[in-house]
Amino acid sequence: MKITVAEDHCCGAGQCVLIAPEVFDQREEDGIVILLDAEPPVEQHAAVRESASVCPAAAIVLDESA
Repeated sequence: MKITVAEDHCCGAGQCVLIAPEVFDQREEDGIVILLDAEPPVEQHAAVRESASVCPAAAIVLDESA
C-alpha cells in the first residue's frame, strides 16, 4: 500500500490522526495532515483504509497495488 495526501484538500478534521496516529499527524498551525509513513506495514492497512474512508475532504488517496 502506498499513501498520498492532497494537503490542499485537507480540512483539518483530524479523523485520520485519531484512527491511525502511526501514519498521520497534523500541523500545529493549521491542522493540515502530515503523512508520517507513505508505505505503512500491513498491520496498519485496515486503519489507513478506515482513515481514507472517513476523511470528509477525501484528501487521502490509497494505491493498493503498491
